[in-house]
Amino acid sequence: NQKFFEDSPDEAMSLEPPGTPPDANAASELVERLRSSDLAPYWLAAIIESADDAVISKTLEGVITSWNKGAERIFGYTADEAIGKPVSILIPVDHPDEEPSILARLRRGERIEHYETVRVRKDGTHVDISLTVSPIRGPDGKVIGASKVARDITDRKRAEAERDRLLESEQRARREAEEASRVKDEFLAMVSHELRTPLTAILGWMRMLRDGGLDGETAVKALQAVDRNAKSQAQLIEDLLDISKIVSGKMRLNVRTIEPSSVINSAIEAVRPAAHARGIRLQLVIDPDAGPVAGDHERLQQVVWNLLSNAVKFTPEGGKVEVRLERVGSHAEMSVCDTGQGIRPDFLPHVFDRFRQADSSITRTFGGLGVGLAIVKSIVELHGGTVRAESEGEGRGASFTVSLPLASAHKEEVGTETPTRQSSPTPAPLECPPELDGLKILVVDDETDMCELLRLAFEQCGSSVKTSESAAGALALVEGWKPDVLVADISMPEMDGYELIRRVRARGSHNGGALPAVALTALARVEDRAKALSEGYQMHVAKPVELEELRAVVASLASVVIGGAHGSSPRPASDEA
Repeated sequence: NQKFFEDSPDEAMSLEPPGTPPDANAASELVERLRSSDLAPYWLAAIIESADDAVISKTLEGVITSWNKGAERIFGYTADEAIGKPVSILIPVDHPDEEPSILARLRRGERIEHYETVRVRKDGTHVDISLTVSPIRGPDGKVIGASKVARDITDRKRAEAERDRLLESEQRARREAEEASRVKDEFLAMVSHELRTPLTAILGWMRMLRDGGLDGETAVKALQAVDRNAKSQAQLIEDLLDISKIVSGKMRLNVRTIEPSSVINSAIEAVRPAAHARGIRLQLVIDPDAGPVAGDHERLQQVVWNLLSNAVKFTPEGGKVEVRLERVGSHAEMSVCDTGQGIRPDFLPHVFDRFRQADSSITRTFGGLGVGLAIVKSIVELHGGTVRAESEGEGRGASFTVSLPLASAHKEEVGTETPTRQSSPTPAPLECPPELDGLKILVVDDETDMCELLRLAFEQCGSSVKTSESAAGALALVEGWKPDVLVADISMPEMDGYELIRRVRARGSHNGGALPAVALTALARVEDRAKALSEGYQMHVAKPVELEELRAVVASLASVVIGGAHGSSPRPASDEA
C-alpha cells in the first residue's frame, strides 16, 4: 500500500474529499466510489497497518501469512521474521492446548471474541492480550484461514491485579479488625466473668460469716472457699499484669544458673493436689544430664506450672500426665504430655495467641482468660528458648515442649535458690562464671558510664575488656584486637548496632565474622528482639539488666569459644537469645 501511494499520488489523492462533504449524499457517493475502485484494498491495508492492535492472518495449519506494524510493536517480531513461521512462536509453553482448540473452532466456522490470554514476545517476556479471531472464507465459502486481532491489555491487567490486591488487603484488614474486636469483646466478657464469679463467692461467704450462725465445720469450709476464690482472683490479676508487662516489653528476668529438674519438681508439687483429687496419674521422667540452664526460677516454674495446670484441667478423671526432661543437643527440653481432650487442628496454630481459647464452651467449662499459654511463650522466648504444641486432634491428648539453651556453668557450681524474688532482703554477692576468666570482651556503647560499668563488671571476673563508644571504633578493634565476644548497644549515633553486626558478619567466618555477639539495648519489645536476632546477634538483653544476668549471658556465649566453635559459623546460637 505504501508503494501504491508513492507511485500514484494523484490517483490516490483524487479519492480524498477537498473538505467536509456538503451533505450525506456526497459522503455516500464517496464511499461507493471507494468500494468499487481498485484502490479499496490499498485503503484497507493502510488502515490495518496504522492500527495500534496486532492484526495477523494465518492458515488453518497455524502458519502466519500477514503481520502489521501493531503486531511488530506488541510482539517484537518484524513482518519478515514472523511471516511463514508457526503462530506457536507466540504461545507460552504452558498453554499447549490453546492453539489446537482455536483452530478446531475456526474449522467449524466459529468466531472467537475477546478471548483473554497470554502471549510471548520475541525477548521472552509475556504480554496479556485480548484476542478476536475470525474465519477467512474462500470463494466457495469454505474456511481457508483466520484473521486475528490482538489488543495489548497488560496495563489493564496490571491495574486490575493492583485493584484486586488492594481490595483483598482492605478485606483482610477488615477481617482482622473484626476478629480483633471480637476477641477483645470476648476477653472483656471473660475478665468480667472470671473476676465476678470468685468475688460473688467471697462476698457471700463473708456475709454469712459476719452474720454468724455457722457451725464450726461450715465456718472452716467458708474460710477455705474465701481463700480459694481470693487466690483465683489473685492469679487472674497476676496474669493480666504479666500480659501488660509482655506487651510493653517491661518483663524482667532474675537470671540464675538453675537445674530445670528443680523447676519441674516445684511445679509438680503445686499441681499434685488437683491431680490427686481427680485421680490423674503424674509420671515424671528426668534425664540428669539435662541442665543446667540460665534462667529465672520463678518464671520458669510459672511456665511449667501453667502447662501442668492445663494438662490436669483438660485431662479426664483417671487420665495420665507425663512430664519429661531430656537433653537434646545443646538444649534442655521439658515436655508435658496428657491424655486429655486434645486440640483441634484449626486451632493449633493459634494456641499461643493472647486472649484465645478454642471455643466459648471451653471457656464456660474450664474458665480462665486464655492468656496462660501466651505468657508461657513470652517467658520462654525471653529465656532464648522455644515452645511448641502438638496434638493429633480432639480427644487424642496434647503435648507441649519447652526447649531452653543449656547454661555454660558446670553442674557442681549450681546453687539452690528459692523460687521467689523476695526471698532475701540482702543481695547475694555477684557470681563470676569461670568461662569469663581470660575471655576477651569488646564492649560498645555510646554512653561512657555504661562502658566503664561493663568494663569493671567483666574485669572483676578475670576478663580482658576493651571498650568503644562508637561502632566504627568497634570495627577497628574487631580487626586488630580480635575479641572473643562482642557486647554492643543498638541505638548509637552515626552507625547503629544493627549496621555494626552486619559489617562484622560480612567479614566471613575466618576473619572474625563469626564473633559471638550480644545486643544490650533499651529496645525491649518482642519485635526489637526479633530484629536483633535476624540481623546477626546471638542474644538480646534488654536494659536495665542485672550485672549477674549479663555475666551469665556472656558466659553462655563464651562456651562457644571455649568449645572451639568460634569461627565455625556466623550464627552459632541464633536460637538462644
